[in-house]
Order: sequence, then structure tokens, then C-alpha cells
Amino acid sequence: MKAFSELLQQLYFTSSNNEKSRLLRHYLKTTPDPDRGWAIAALAGTLKFEFFKRNAVKTLMLERVDPELFAMSYDYVGEMSETVAHLWPDASAPVELPSLTTLIHQFNQAKRDEVKVLLNHYLSGMTAEQRWSLLKLGTRGLRVGLSARSVKRILADYGNKEVSEIETLWHALEPPYTSLFDWLEGRADKPDITGAVTFHPVMLSHPLPEDAISRLSAADWQVEYKYDGIRVQWVCTEQGKALYSRTGDDISDAFADVLTATDIQGVIDGELLIINNGQIDTFNALQQRLNRKKPSAKLMRERPAGLVVYDILHDGNKDVTALSLQERRNILQQWLSAADNHKLILSPVLPVHNLDELQLAYKAASADQGVEGLMLKRKDSLYQPGRPVGQWYKWKREARHLDAVIMYAQRGHGKRSSYYSDFTFGVWQGDTLLPIGKAYSGFTDEELKKLDNWVRRNATGRFGPVREVQKTLVVEVAFDAIHPSSRHKSGVALRFPRIHRIRWDKPASEADTLENARRLIIET
Repeated sequence: MKAFSELLQQLYFTSSNNEKSRLLRHYLKTTPDPDRGWAIAALAGTLKFEFFKRNAVKTLMLERVDPELFAMSYDYVGEMSETVAHLWPDASAPVELPSLTTLIHQFNQAKRDEVKVLLNHYLSGMTAEQRWSLLKLGTRGLRVGLSARSVKRILADYGNKEVSEIETLWHALEPPYTSLFDWLEGRADKPDITGAVTFHPVMLSHPLPEDAISRLSAADWQVEYKYDGIRVQWVCTEQGKALYSRTGDDISDAFADVLTATDIQGVIDGELLIINNGQIDTFNALQQRLNRKKPSAKLMRERPAGLVVYDILHDGNKDVTALSLQERRNILQQWLSAADNHKLILSPVLPVHNLDELQLAYKAASADQGVEGLMLKRKDSLYQPGRPVGQWYKWKREARHLDAVIMYAQRGHGKRSSYYSDFTFGVWQGDTLLPIGKAYSGFTDEELKKLDNWVRRNATGRFGPVREVQKTLVVEVAFDAIHPSSRHKSGVALRFPRIHRIRWDKPASEADTLENARRLIIET
């Protein structure tokens, strides 16, 4: 645990990606199994269990310090783990730290009433840095500037392999990845994942550059709608079935109605949507089923899910990713014909033969509430993990904009924990501001500092970690779509809101109205 804590500290305070790579490769080289495998799992987000809840940490803390002192410290620091790590009373005698593997097993096997005793034992004998590392590990809150993709690249560099090979194996293997390291270090063959029910790395697109449209030859491209749902992968092998999100999360239980659509084996790429009698509903309808681990039968009847299918990776147990898009399309049509289920719909190819027809298709897509724009895919493109250049493009409809007033602010997480970076904004209904969304992106680091300073000077009230502010600052909010919503007091919900511009010059009275916002629903 000591070496892992030192690694986290070094990674957290290092901004250079090259240096992060060097640090992690050194740790892998000098750390034995299975510690290094558990470390990789923690960094890549594949550690599937959390040892203790944040509330358990807070309860232990409040048994040792005055609640007001803790509240003020937490308010100043803005992050639970860091606050507790520094505020925890130092022990007179340090404890001997176990290996990372031992610590994980201790917490994982501890009964509920034993967790607090174990946590208190370690926190009371650790340094502040070690406490922070333990709390981050135990609550699955690690953010040290390394994405899962970055970890896979570093593993590829470490073992002198292609990152695509790591990607292919990754979701079929479990922590602490002993067989993976045996292969990377030349002690064993590549792990055999034949027939495994596992997520396969997806192929992604680039935004279509504005200057690229005139250079396209329509005959080379397959044009489809970009549907407003979530990207999923449907997997069926002799060993079972699963439905995965684009990041590899298993969402089978949440969408069991889709998973049971067919038993024909294969790996299918598509868009998860709410489909009523062949009609595609809005993202807002889908959102009512997202993040529900086991939806009720009533909800599944009212919001039936289905897939618009646009690609195939495996036909049965045959890998077809090395074939061209046109060849895969033919195979996909045959696969869907055999599946013969109304929940699986083939994504239509639009009849586009020249650039004028492409522009017309884009305008039509921009006016359709069920889609986000167009997808342009080279007909000869192979299915390659990652984001290969010049193969697939997404041409999303232009963002909508509203001028809104900041109403509340909250501190961010990780390196933003000292800044107010999450902003709730509203529009006018008569003389009243109604909140319509929350944004935490779209501004530069310099603008973030100015916004944080403004919040501190204009705060008028406090609700836990949230600050109410004077209703004077206008921001131009960009968003992809707006939908009616019974879950929000304003009656509307925004899709992917972000701050486009800070209107320091504009009086709050000139911000948009709820009527203006609702008018955009019709336009989308």
C-alpha cells in the first residue's frame, strides 16, 4: 500500500503525460503480482467494489472533530478525501501498512460492522498522503489524470504490444490481470478469450471539418442518421449474452427487453433508443430508463427499448472486422433477417449521390427531433478500435443557444475541487427565474478563475455545498437539443448543455424567457 500511495501522489502532482507513463511503467516493473494488477484496476476504473461509503468516512471524522470545524474545513477544501486526510488527528504510533492486495482483501471480506474498525485502524496510523490514497481507493474516487485508455497505452508500451491487442483482451480479463502480465512479460501466450461474453473495443468517429465537405466524393461514403440515443454493443456467444455501453459497462439488467430479442450469436453495434411500434422516441424518453438497474415491467411497457443496428463485428463466432463496411453491411442484413425481431432495426442508408443531396439530407436531419445529424462512413472502412483518421465522420446539427442567468454554483471535483465550476442557470417566466439546466464545461481555465472569483464575491446563501448567488450574471448556453420534461419545474430539459460565452456585458433582465426556450422544442 505504501508504494501505491507514493505512485498516486506522484501521478496527481505530475501534469506531463510522458512523466505519468514513465512513473507507471516503473511501478509495474518494480511491483510484484498481484499488487500491480490491483493498482491497474484502480487506475483504470475496473475495481468493481467499493470498500466503504463516503458517509462512513464522514461519521468517523465527526467522532473526532467538532462538526463546525469539519464543515468549515470541507467548505474550504471542497473535497471529502483531502479534508479528512489532513484533519484526521495524527496517531502517536504509525501502523505497519499491508500490501495493496492484503488491504483490498481485508476490506472486501470485512463485515459491515468491521469496516469502520478497520478503516479507523489504518487512518489513525497513516500519514496524510496515505490516508488520502486509502480514501480515494476505498470510495472508487481516483482521479489522477490517467484515463482507462491511457492506462492501456502504457501497458502496451510496457509489454511492447499494440494497444489494439490490449483493448481486445481488456474486458474479457479480470483484476488483478495476472495472465495479462504473464503475456506482456513473455512468460505465457496471449490469453485465449475465444467465445467469451465480453465487450469489444468500438470504432469511433471524428467531427466533420467544415472545409472537408466540399472535398468529399459522395460515391465513397455511406450516409446514415446519427440517432439521439446511446451507443451500445449487443453480444451473444455459446457462453451467454450481454449488452454493453460504449465504455464497456454491462447494462444487461437495465435493458433485459433488448437482450432477449434474439439468441442468434454475434457481436452487434448499434444505438439504444425507445422504439414504440416502429417509431423512434426522443432521448428524453430514453433518459427515463437510464441509470435504473432493474426497471419495472410497467416502465418497460411504457418505454420499450430497441436497437437501431448499424454494424456487425462478429457473425456467429467469426470476426468480420477486417472486412469493408460494404461487406459487413451485407452480412448484417443477413444476420438481422435471421434474427427477425422488431426490436432490432437496420439503420437505413440515405440515398445520397452528390454534395447537393448531402446538404439536403443534413438539413432534413437537423429538423428531426429523433436524430442528431448525419454519420458519414467510408464504404471501404474496416472496423478499427479507437478513432482512425478519415474513416468515419459525425456531422451533428448546429448547437442551439439561450442566454440564461446563473442561479447557483457548486465546487467541482479532483483538480477543480477548489473552484466553483458547476453552475445551475435559469430563464425568466414573468419576474421569476426558473432553473433549466446545469453546466460545468465550455469555459477556459482563465474564465473558470474569473467565474470562481465572481461566485465568492456574489454569494447570497448556502445550501450544503451549493452557493446561491446574485441573479446578475448572464451566460450564453449551448446545447444539442431541448425536450419537454415533467421531471423539471420549468417543464423542459436540455441535452448536453455547456457554457458557450460569459456575457459580462449583458444585464440579467435581457436573458431569455421560458417561452423562448419552449419555442426551440418545435424548431428541433
